Amino acid sequence: MTITNLQCRLAQRPAPGLPDPSIWSFTEETVADEAPDGQVTVEVLYCSLDPAMRTWLNAGRSYVPPVRVGDVMRATGIGRVLTSGAEGFSPGDIVSGLFGIQAYAVLPASQPRQLDAAGLPLPVHLGALGISGLTAYFGLLDIGKAKQGETVVVSAAAGSVGSVAAQIAKAIGCRVVGIAGGAEKCRLLVDELGLDAAVDYKADGLNDALKAACPTGIDVYFDNVGGAVLNAVLRNLATGARIVISGAVSQYNATDAGIGPTNYMNLLVARASMTGFVIFDYEDRYAEGRAQLAKWIEARKISPRTHLVKGIANFPAALNQLFAGENTGKFVLEVAEP
Repeated sequence: MTITNLQCRLAQRPAPGLPDPSIWSFTEETVADEAPDGQVTVEVLYCSLDPAMRTWLNAGRSYVPPVRVGDVMRATGIGRVLTSGAEGFSPGDIVSGLFGIQAYAVLPASQPRQLDAAGLPLPVHLGALGISGLTAYFGLLDIGKAKQGETVVVSAAAGSVGSVAAQIAKAIGCRVVGIAGGAEKCRLLVDELGLDAAVDYKADGLNDALKAACPTGIDVYFDNVGGAVLNAVLRNLATGARIVISGAVSQYNATDAGIGPTNYMNLLVARASMTGFVIFDYEDRYAEGRAQLAKWIEARKISPRTHLVKGIANFPAALNQLFAGENTGKFVLEVAEP
């Protein structure tokens, strides 16, 4: 049997701004019928789509090496073992790992992780139980040190990381305000996710809206967007506030230097801190985070949401859709029928 592997590769570095479709190429390779010794062949079912992917396309310094021109686009995925040349893996096993945007991945058996997928849809393991959920968990609790009774504000609160961070904050007894774009997303945050208030950053008067939603100030801000939203939050900090820098999606496609934190002196006035973190630094605690997140999901304190796009050919457009705010919850590319 001949197995043809469709792959999405980076053909050239993008110019500033949204990546043009011309930076991608689609190639086909033949996959061997049997996995080599010590390796497994995985049929990729789902791939995680994340704003950070845009930063991986640039040649500059980042927390991970850039995707090399000519390589398959980097992506975390969930798949099914097709053939195995290693102990511990059998055909049909569901696994997760760094598979890339392709139909099949052949990789050392040390890399994929066996997945206990019983009871939940597979994409949840890329969202609330994946890197997105873990980022929310460790960012809010370890970096932000959120505590019961505090006011927590989360930007991009309808997105993959923000929606989980906001629900964790509610689960531990915080007053939670979500920032999102548009009336419908703000309605979802309050009516479906149970947040105490929502602020539409696309509407006029962001600073006044934050002040009204947080009359005693903001104790913890979980930032996914940076830019003007971060500036507005800096004007409304409570004494001893903690700002968690999880991402800056508003800046990833900037065609100029972007907007810096012009109100940063309020960190001094409020005796506040602003700390960035990278989730990979918590790898030895992933099991702890997944266990607690699973408990909250089971108790219905976290309601995972997934936005699916089908087909490898749709990856370039789907990546750009992330920056248009068209998704709620975790954005996932469905590569093959599970």
